[in-house]
Amino acid sequence: MTKGSKLVIVESPTKAKKIGGYLGDDYTVLASVGHIRDLAQPSQIPAADKEKFGRFGVDVNDGFEPYYVVGADKKKTVAELRAALKHADELYLATDEDREGEAIAWHLVQTLKPKVPVKRMVFHEITPEAIRASLQHTRNVDDDMVDAQETRRILDRLYGYELSPVLWRKVGPGLSAGRVQSVATRLIVERERERMAFVRTAYWDVVATLAAKDAQGRDAQFDARLISLDGHRVAASKDFTDRGELTDAAVRDGVVRVDGHVADAVAAELKGHRFLVDSLDTKPYRRRPQPPFTTSTLQQAAGNRLGMSSRQTMRAAQGLYENGYITYMRTDSVTLSREAIAAARESVAKTYGDRFLSEKPKQYATKTAGAQEAHECIRPAGAHFRHPSEIAAHVSPEQLKLYKLIWQRTLASQMADATGSTAVVKLSAGTDGYGTALFQASGTVIEFPGFLMVYGDGSKSDGDDASLPPMAPGEQLQSTDVVADGHETQPPARYTEASLVKTLEAKEIGRPSTYASIISTIIDRGYVYERGRALIPSWLAFAVVKLLETKFPKYVDYQFTADMESGLDQIAHGQETGRDWLTRFYFGSGDGAAQSEDEAHAGLQQQVAQLGEIDARAINTIEIGDGINVRVGRYGPYIEDTKDLDAEGNPKHASIPDTLAPDELTVDEARKLVATNSGGPRILGTDPVTGGTVEVRNGRFGPYVALVASDTADADAHTSHRDEQKPKMASLFKSMSPDTLTLDEALKLLSLPREVGSYDEVDAKTGETQTVTVTANNGRYGPYLTKTGADGKQETRSLASENDIFAIDLAGAQELFAQPKYGRRRGSAKPPLRELGNDPETNKPVVIKDGFYGAYVTDGTTNRSLPKQTDLKTITAEECFRLLAEKRAAGPAKRRGRGKARSSSAKSSSTGGRKKATTRKTASGKTSAADTARQERRAKVKDLASQGWANTRIAKEIGSTPATVKSDIEWLAANEGFDRPPVVPAR
Repeated sequence: MTKGSKLVIVESPTKAKKIGGYLGDDYTVLASVGHIRDLAQPSQIPAADKEKFGRFGVDVNDGFEPYYVVGADKKKTVAELRAALKHADELYLATDEDREGEAIAWHLVQTLKPKVPVKRMVFHEITPEAIRASLQHTRNVDDDMVDAQETRRILDRLYGYELSPVLWRKVGPGLSAGRVQSVATRLIVERERERMAFVRTAYWDVVATLAAKDAQGRDAQFDARLISLDGHRVAASKDFTDRGELTDAAVRDGVVRVDGHVADAVAAELKGHRFLVDSLDTKPYRRRPQPPFTTSTLQQAAGNRLGMSSRQTMRAAQGLYENGYITYMRTDSVTLSREAIAAARESVAKTYGDRFLSEKPKQYATKTAGAQEAHECIRPAGAHFRHPSEIAAHVSPEQLKLYKLIWQRTLASQMADATGSTAVVKLSAGTDGYGTALFQASGTVIEFPGFLMVYGDGSKSDGDDASLPPMAPGEQLQSTDVVADGHETQPPARYTEASLVKTLEAKEIGRPSTYASIISTIIDRGYVYERGRALIPSWLAFAVVKLLETKFPKYVDYQFTADMESGLDQIAHGQETGRDWLTRFYFGSGDGAAQSEDEAHAGLQQQVAQLGEIDARAINTIEIGDGINVRVGRYGPYIEDTKDLDAEGNPKHASIPDTLAPDELTVDEARKLVATNSGGPRILGTDPVTGGTVEVRNGRFGPYVALVASDTADADAHTSHRDEQKPKMASLFKSMSPDTLTLDEALKLLSLPREVGSYDEVDAKTGETQTVTVTANNGRYGPYLTKTGADGKQETRSLASENDIFAIDLAGAQELFAQPKYGRRRGSAKPPLRELGNDPETNKPVVIKDGFYGAYVTDGTTNRSLPKQTDLKTITAEECFRLLAEKRAAGPAKRRGRGKARSSSAKSSSTGGRKKATTRKTASGKTSAADTARQERRAKVKDLASQGWANTRIAKEIGSTPATVKSDIEWLAANEGFDRPPVVPAR
């Protein structure tokens, strides 16, 4: 970083270091590290402004005025920027040239309030020439682009804060709805619905292997496939509907479906026969290179060719851009500058020779509707492109692979077309029972590879087609083998990240620069999980999408979402104002009467207000067929069989394995699971104390034991008839099997909680001695001890294993309670679940382990959690290596500042009445062990509060007090931006 009288502010430290090296001693280059402020969470707004801004952080009744706050983690950055600005005579804002970058620049001006001239620098690559040119062509901050970004941010806040509470009440706490994420989730759910409704159909054809002579007179063979029988075209996969029937068009065309019997008969009859060449058609072949990369096509190509996720791709591209190796990576444009065309053609001539250049320079037109952001494609930076080998030592392996892909695509765009010829031959052979059988074969020969040379495909045939030997009509060829070939129609392929990005772009949903974050969000929210590269929706996603489709169809409509993007484009171009656009979106158009008559003109506010009753049971029920339903419950999805009832007349239930995808849950599979899970209780014996029957059962949440009172039991022993009918229950330990469980083991489980003993303890605060009682039990978070004092106050400690519930003595319990609650080690290290070999990048051994929060993959330095749906036995080592590489690319998680923050009085900014709030940190002063305990407690509080738990319930669960829980939630709101959902009544 250089020091000088001219202050330049960019987004990232890497970018600052690179630019600082180009500018010299007259410039000081600092980084804002992204946005320095954002819309306030409701909990961050002072009491004086709660009425106006408290619900959304936006005053919807006064032109959608936003309330901005400087993030707690950005206060130090802002202070550094202000200090540097005091010594500067000019301020240059060199943030990215898209809307987000423009908004960052605007927020910097509003927050720093510079009294020196402000100039906006824009450039699409970080090279000395580009930086110097941008200094000579500065401009003002573009208010229209800022308006568009601010409108988009407010729009997303309104959408999420209005619709998410509906999901909390009717589907489950902690869920979220998003303007684009919900639509992307709907796409994936709709594809899974298609797969669930799909009926596989068998169809057959025949493959003949024929002998011929090649151009050199050598023996050659090729395969031909049956296409017609007795003058009727043979059905292929495209001729069937999703229900397994021939399409109407196929029926009209007289297409015949060949079954296995016919195919076997035709193959047997033609084996060893001679085939007549009916025709041989040859036509020229030409393949043109694709345009240079945009953000969307880069993500697609990196996913398909390199197996990189969208998030991985954008992180690698960000690093390449900031280090000056590629141009700006968020762009919709395929345009190449004159300088770039000259550099690409120079590289082609130098690497492959002049004959591989196109006859004249090629320029590509951007066809994407609403294309905006940067004005050039993604390409290698500079006036002379660096060969991948030149940067290999300076970038990560992931960045090198991506740079090579960009370099290849850019060079290919200026290279000659690949040319050759394609031949199609048709051959016939007569059969006794089925008429004339017509076969076809095709092949392509690449005569001049052209641009394919850059991909290393110059010597290969195009696709899977092989070249055909020479032959002429009327010639007869001997068959060496003829076999029947059976097929099954396949359901629509699931989306991958690459194909989802392609579909989103085609439907004009969202912007390519946001696709990586959209996909990450729906995976992190639990709506979608990955199996290999396929994106599979969870049953929770089915319920969420069902609610949105039935109650808010407009807001998950593909065209409506695309139109919203068009509206934002119009704002960015100055053709409309954000205030007018948001007014129509939120309040609707026309007066109230018109809105109530025509829902299409109603705004989001009125749609939510007039929602009416929602049948939560119907929303959370997905019909599979024949009485089988999937219910999405509070503790996860489960199967309900309405045709198979238990003794009390209720539908039988069964849990759904996490590894079972929705389209794999057929009626037969569901009934197998119900039969396994709900096959009836197994009687273990009689309880010698009560005379009741002890049974082991399978429930929605796993196996458990139940003590059922006998018919002769003394009714006075029960407080009510309801209690008499409800058996005492206890879950099995993880180490226990319902098939081998004994009566003694069951009685021990039913005896819990176990009283370990009592001892006298001196109260640290009052100095008084009291007797405390210690019990051991099993709970939601595992085995634990509870210490209860005479005053009713309780304290808990976790046990290392379930067996300790019965094994620990009073001395061991006292020792545990003498340790800090969360500061001690929790048991010995567990052995790995699987060993996967050495990571190709770090060469460290990679294993899968079982952690506190579930299974994870690690190389000893980098850890990455695995989705709970992952099948730990079948996940490949390559997939685990990819997950670790993505985690390494993300870098270390940002540390949050500690200490309670408090909002200060808000001040209006100088333009537009926009506001900001500030926070102040206080020192901690606690010991290291106490800090650790407090951090773990706050993590638990945040998790339970996100699920809608009340403070008193959280306090009881974690062994704390409601006052402490309240304090923790206030700290989370101020320091981590935690926005607590409404409290859900305990059930």
